Amino acid sequence: MERLTRFWLFFLCVATGCGDGSLTISPRQRAVNGGNQDPSRLAVDETTPASPRGATRSFQFHYKVDISGLEPRKTVRVWLPVPTSSVDQEVTPLAHQLPAEPSFHTEPKYDNRILYIETAVPESGELHLDVPYQVQRHEILALKQDDHGKNHVLSEGQRKLFLQANTKVPIDGRPLELLSGLTLSDDTCELAKQLSELVDQHVTYKKVGTGWGNGDVLWVCKSRYGNCTDFHSLFISLARSQGIPSRFEIGFPVPGDAEQGAIGGYHCWVFFFTQNRGWVPVDISEADKYPFMKEYYFGNLTPDRITFSTGRDIELVPRCENGPLNYFIYPHVEVDGTPLPRKKIVLNFSYVDLPD
Repeated sequence: MERLTRFWLFFLCVATGCGDGSLTISPRQRAVNGGNQDPSRLAVDETTPASPRGATRSFQFHYKVDISGLEPRKTVRVWLPVPTSSVDQEVTPLAHQLPAEPSFHTEPKYDNRILYIETAVPESGELHLDVPYQVQRHEILALKQDDHGKNHVLSEGQRKLFLQANTKVPIDGRPLELLSGLTLSDDTCELAKQLSELVDQHVTYKKVGTGWGNGDVLWVCKSRYGNCTDFHSLFISLARSQGIPSRFEIGFPVPGDAEQGAIGGYHCWVFFFTQNRGWVPVDISEADKYPFMKEYYFGNLTPDRITFSTGRDIELVPRCENGPLNYFIYPHVEVDGTPLPRKKIVLNFSYVDLPD
């Protein structure tokens, strides 16, 4: 891990022109997250080759859930997202600890994988889950591809999916007011960069009060702050309004300041599609927090991450009682058909580095 850290200190300083390589990188500056999708999950990946690979990182990731305060003998149902292998990450499930035998499912819209258990609440009123994975993750360098100019193609189904509005992500109305008076490029990649800059200028990374973290574009247009979900939802809204297919992805960061430790929560990012480059990643919220890495985060993602799911308005399988989820990264739990309050669910995510 020390070797990887030294590499990133050198690489990021050279890539961003920060000088002699003496820059100190904080955990969050390295722990930006991204991913591409398994070719079996998204049809587009069958026609879009892997991004050139840079650095690689290997680690074990634990997804732990502790649920308490349940009434014994009631029926509890739990849905967890399952990360899958792709051109940018190899994921191997390890021996899990679960209160019941799981079943695995695929939701129909984005082909996200789901772990599902259904069981009676034990007399203790508690459930404990630990689902670990071994991961090898690759850096994404989408703008360094040798096949620039190649004609990448999306299927009609994928193009429609990644151009349509979501419940909290409109493609008309108020968000488009931000484009008023701008001269927009005819080049897809340049236009995406314009939109990325616009979002960065309009939104500040800040988590105060309520409303942030929902990826509600109308809210963030008005509030002008939020977390990664809010930044990237606004970008998707603007990009899709201009005919650029864009997809939301969510997972976890893996800190770079230690060989093992806890992970505080999720991170998300976005990919946009261009015929010349295929899928290109953008991480605007990290660029907002760390301006010296702004150029890097348009078209590139570090390997310090794991991708868990894609998309918004997720229909769980088996079907849950309260409709689609806004996005799917934390467990969804129902007891006798009623969603369980988050205060009864304790989440613990952690990692341990492995030799490359």
